[in-house]
Amino acid sequence: MSFTVIAENLEKKFIIKKKKLFKKTEKKELKAVKDISFQIKKGEIFGLLGPNGAGKTTTIKMLSGLLKPSNGKIFLNNIDVNKEPLKALKNIGTVLAGDRSVYWKLTARENLEYFAALYGYNGKEGKKRTQYILNKIDLEDRADELVEKYSTGMKQKVALGKALIPDAPVVLLDEPTLGLDPQAALNLRKIILNLKDEGKTILLTTHYMEEADFLSDRIAIIDNGEIIAIDTPEKLKKSLNETKKIKFKITNYSKKLEKELNQIKNIKNLMYKYDANEEKHIIIIHQNNGHEIIDDVLNILNTNNSKILSMNIKETTLEDVFLNITGKNLKN
Repeated sequence: MSFTVIAENLEKKFIIKKKKLFKKTEKKELKAVKDISFQIKKGEIFGLLGPNGAGKTTTIKMLSGLLKPSNGKIFLNNIDVNKEPLKALKNIGTVLAGDRSVYWKLTARENLEYFAALYGYNGKEGKKRTQYILNKIDLEDRADELVEKYSTGMKQKVALGKALIPDAPVVLLDEPTLGLDPQAALNLRKIILNLKDEGKTILLTTHYMEEADFLSDRIAIIDNGEIIAIDTPEKLKKSLNETKKIKFKITNYSKKLEKELNQIKNIKNLMYKYDANEEKHIIIIHQNNGHEIIDDVLNILNTNNSKILSMNIKETTLEDVFLNITGKNLKN
């Protein structure tokens, strides 16, 4: 089977220097990415899902040649990124998180025509390519306004447009909807799906569970620089079929109650939050045998003077998968 992107045994180390009193410097090694490997098939959206600081952006930067891995190999369309970086770059378009590589004092049209020239298009071809991209990202009506007057979502569209100028087969998108309002994020996701329909291979990093589930053909979950699971969203969720999630709304909550609940045999994880709007305590329990634990939960709630206001069984989500694998919430 032919693959578009292959990353094998990637590792990235950083040396952090911390100055102390009397001009002494302490050096500490940080492994941002630890021996990760994955393959991305031609024409698929491959999601890299993990919390902030998990190693997603470092991975994108290594794939795009902005960072050289401490160890490992990267191939884009059978091109070794480390040995032939310029040749590899012709095969990718990249949007980095917080991308400020477009010029805010220029219009969207001027930005894209400028980058088209950098990619080797002549004047006529550059204008034609720019118009095509403006139509694709739905900015043709406001193409001649300064980028600094755009909303965050529109600025992100220009950054994506810049990445699409070379018509590269691989597109690397590092948290493209970060900070966007719901409508802007939805619009950008539609554009990403259109790119897939055109046959583009897309690596998408995100820490939004719903986005990864909606867009990705396959997902790699990364945490602390390590990939801990790779599969389709459906199979990842199906792996937790034996683990059910029950949501309780209760009247009182305490650390003593939490400790006693966690001692119930079949409970795997317990999450707590307080709903200020409803003034209710919410506990979410991941467990392996709902019929057996209900009586135990009821008894513990009664002995702690807490009553159940509502209870329902929730469908498995990618956040449940992440919690089950890592023992922590994605946003932690």
